[in-house]
Amino acid sequence: MKYISVAVDGPAGSGKSTITKMVAKDLGYNYVDTGAMYRGLTYDFLKNNLTELDEKKIELLLSKVKFEVKFIDGVQYVFVNGEDVSEKIRTAEVSKFTSLFAKSPAVREFLIDTQRNLAMSNNIIMDGRDIASVVLPNADVKIFLTASVEERARRRVLDFERQGVVDIDFDKVKADIAARDYQDENRDIAPLVKVDDAVLIDTTNLTITEVVEKMTELIKKAEG
Repeated sequence: MKYISVAVDGPAGSGKSTITKMVAKDLGYNYVDTGAMYRGLTYDFLKNNLTELDEKKIELLLSKVKFEVKFIDGVQYVFVNGEDVSEKIRTAEVSKFTSLFAKSPAVREFLIDTQRNLAMSNNIIMDGRDIASVVLPNADVKIFLTASVEERARRRVLDFERQGVVDIDFDKVKADIAARDYQDENRDIAPLVKVDDAVLIDTTNLTITEVVEKMTELIKKAEG
């Protein structure tokens, strides 16, 4: 059986996760949360008292860990050494260290293999910063979602307001997003890029429904 893989890349605040989850649900695809995988390994590292970027220690722990990603009724679960850690990886401590361990070449290599294996056994949609360029260069559909810095800052401010956060400095939020863009586009390992065969979708002036429809149309075309 031929499985369809969809790679969705884009900068922070472009709506990748929200929209990709909706498309996956509509099409009955598995949405692969790559961030949860990094969190899962981080959880294991912290459990083993590793809090620094030590490649030798990381490689040793990776050689011992039993790491599994399962889809149950379309929902992704992460298992570490037989334990379902899907909820435990959402703590502030895990969040704090995930960005650190994501810089590890050993961690990235380990997870890329896991992510590619998922694409070989399921219809999947995966989003991130380097999915089409590194993780799934042979994906059936490649999409690059973006939006203006101003629009992404506006969305972030709305998110904060929905969470009850007040007195938000729009200019600071905008500057933070621009700085994140620069960091993502200029990092040494797998920088954010739009690959040549990815379809660009600028969501600045589109509703979520319109973006979902555009993505769904592209995927259905690939299905034949």
